[in-house]
Amino acid sequence: MSGDAEQEYFSDGITEDIIIDLSKVSTLSVTARNTAFTFKGKAVDVGQLARQLEVTHVVEGSVRKAGGRVRIAAQLIDGARGDHIWAERYDRDLNDIFALQDQIAQAIVAALKVKLLPAERRAIEHRATNDPRAYQFYLLGRHYLQHGPRQVEIALRFCRRAVELDPNYAQAWAMLALYKADRYLAGMSQDSGMSAAERALSLDPTLAEAHAAKGRILGELGRYEEAIAEHEESLRLDPGSYDVRYCFGRTHIRFGDHEAAIWHFERAAELLDTDYVSPGFVAQSCRALGRHNESLTAARQSVERAEMEIAVRPDNAHAVGSGALALAYLGEVERAREWISRALIVVDPDDTLEQYNVACAMAQVGQLDEAFDLLESCIGRIPAQFVNWVKNDNDLDPLHRHPRYQSLIATAEERLRAAEAAHS
Repeated sequence: MSGDAEQEYFSDGITEDIIIDLSKVSTLSVTARNTAFTFKGKAVDVGQLARQLEVTHVVEGSVRKAGGRVRIAAQLIDGARGDHIWAERYDRDLNDIFALQDQIAQAIVAALKVKLLPAERRAIEHRATNDPRAYQFYLLGRHYLQHGPRQVEIALRFCRRAVELDPNYAQAWAMLALYKADRYLAGMSQDSGMSAAERALSLDPTLAEAHAAKGRILGELGRYEEAIAEHEESLRLDPGSYDVRYCFGRTHIRFGDHEAAIWHFERAAELLDTDYVSPGFVAQSCRALGRHNESLTAARQSVERAEMEIAVRPDNAHAVGSGALALAYLGEVERAREWISRALIVVDPDDTLEQYNVACAMAQVGQLDEAFDLLESCIGRIPAQFVNWVKNDNDLDPLHRHPRYQSLIATAEERLRAAEAAHS
């Protein structure tokens, strides 16, 4: 309620943490974050909402952060009668934020007359960091999920600041690993993110996001069996984590396992309603399996979400490129070409991965020569292991019979052999 849209990361983070805390109580069934967040900022009829979601109780509230103070109002409402069962306002120093989250979660549990098991109480009270400044920087870093290279660089700075303030903050290390992996895959860094992922695991071997990050990095490096082992462990630890589902999907599609990729990307898209990438991957995998209608449905969702992102950040080449490819899947050729032209203007010259994505869109709308020109300019700057992705990428099917494609693959495979020889 600060009136500052940039503070939204903080209220979202507080809300998500309270949802997670309540979900740790075995006797409670808690509506998922993605569903709850669709009602954010809206005036709702609590009784109607409860019936729609088939829940007995609704928690609502507000967060106001200013300077070093935070004000939180929260209330628990009986969904059937509309009565307030519990309500409280808190005005605290920001340093008390973790104790305040614990207090709110436990007050809700008490008002519901639910008995907490000792292990559940400990789980609620356990925090990944006790440094409120590190927590804020972590939330700021997470706010940049699914954004382009400029935003990734900013997010990296936030994550680095979080681990500088608290070197034992495993969640921040795991997120740092994912952002480093993004830059590595885009050919913008030589750091794959592996050391950050391993640091996260050394601090907390039970952190699902750390296993997910390591699994994705291993997958990008071509180490499939090791990657799958990490992903399976991450899924066992937290099947409701967006990072777990998204990273698992990335590894499956990386190696052409489209059926499994669809399963995980659909879950990821449900868990994060701003994610325009996962629906695009679902569309791609459905196309590969000949599931035309499902591909179109997913492509529409990808375009709609990309449009929402671009409305906020018009210079996000990642969203423009993703939207262009989804429009091509839908057969909206002229509009796809418009988005391709726009993407070429806003894309970072050093972002080879985004250039590759635009080339895929070009291939899908019949701009074959332009697609080859762009691929040939960027393929040598992308990590050598990327050749396996190129060979499995059905977005490039229109190029396969062209002599330039064979030459492109031959060059990429030569780079891969050289890289493997250098590491042997």
